[in-house]
Formats: sequence, C-alpha cells, structure tokens
Amino acid sequence: MARGEQIYTLREFLKIDGVYEHHGIDCGDGTVIHYRKGTDTIERTSTREFTDGRKVYIKRYPLRYIADTVIQRAESRLGEKKYNLLFNNCEHFATWCITGLSYSQQVKNFIPLLDRINVEQISKPLQEAILAGKTQVDTNDLVSQALADIKVAWENIQPEYKQSLQEINDWEKVAFTALKKDREDLARAALVRKQKYQKRAQELEANLQKLATITETLLGINNG
Repeated sequence: MARGEQIYTLREFLKIDGVYEHHGIDCGDGTVIHYRKGTDTIERTSTREFTDGRKVYIKRYPLRYIADTVIQRAESRLGEKKYNLLFNNCEHFATWCITGLSYSQQVKNFIPLLDRINVEQISKPLQEAILAGKTQVDTNDLVSQALADIKVAWENIQPEYKQSLQEINDWEKVAFTALKKDREDLARAALVRKQKYQKRAQELEANLQKLATITETLLGINNG
C-alpha cells in the first residue's frame, strides 16, 4: 500500500464472493480513513481493523490529487455521519478524496447484483424477522418477488432521475448565458425550468432511497 491511495477489500455478501467492496484512504502511517462499519461515521482506524485480515487492493486513476491533498481532504470530513447507500457510501467518500468526484461503481452495479442473489441463501433469522414468524407464506417466494419489484421500479426511476440532473445543469447554463447577453427575461424563464427539475429530482432521489432501504431490510445489507 502507499500513502494517499484509495484502498479497498472484498467482502462476502450473502455467500457471493467479491461483490461488496469496502473503501478507504490509506494514510501511510498504519491508519485508514473510511466510513466505519457499524457507526456509519468517517473515522480513522488502524489498517488492521480496516482490512479485517482480508487482501487489500488499490484503485488506480489516470488523473488524481497528490497524496498530501488526498489525506487533507479525507481528514476534513472526519466525524461526518451522513452515510447513504446510494449517494454517500464509503466508495463515494474515497473517490471524492482522490478525484474530487463523488462516485460509486457499486451503486452503478446495484441492479445487476439483484440478478445474482440467491434468496435461499438468506439466513433463517432474517427470514423470521421479515415475516415476524406469523405467516406460512414461503419466504423465498416473498423475497424473490420483492426483489423483482424493486428492480423494475429502480429501472423505471433511475433514468428519469439522471435526466433530471442533466436538465438542471443544462438550464443553469442557459440562464448564465442569457445573463451574459443581458436577457434577464430568458434567464428567469430558464431558472424556473431549473427549479422544476430540481423538485422532480428530489422526489426521484427520495424514491430511489426508499428502494435501497427496502433492499437493505430484505437482504440485511450492512456495507460501507
């Protein structure tokens, strides 16, 4: 490992190897800054605690900040407790420290993951928690249907959400250009359009978060 690198380990998820990655920033002094599992807080822990005995990988980027800057950025968010599976997970944080962009490949792969899950591997205690032990309904069938419904909903919502974000950006540029040309009327109209898409994006983001929360409940996802 090297100082200021984005490192990660592969962790087992429902007996599927190599699906869940836990990311952090190597400080080069035997510590790592990351969203700590269990506390959902950005903390500095020992490298041993971060790796938990697992093999460590380094994520490489063609363009990135120098090591000192990466660590300063990571330290600037110590104590933050804003973990969000979809929009601010451990990979979002580490990638932001390295590149300035908050991005998670794992979120992009979220839907393909649902195709790979074998619901029969879900633990019995979790099944009992879902059904509270009060029904004879086949739990596997119930969870399978729920995951299928989540996938359909996600695939319907996510494209519109991404398009709304693009519209927000585009109308902001239109407003800026209009102001440069002293066309305040066009700028105001563009900002009204921007606000419309901002409202819609917020609604869609809330819906996506609900889907992620339901999935976490069904599968007992406990990643960072």
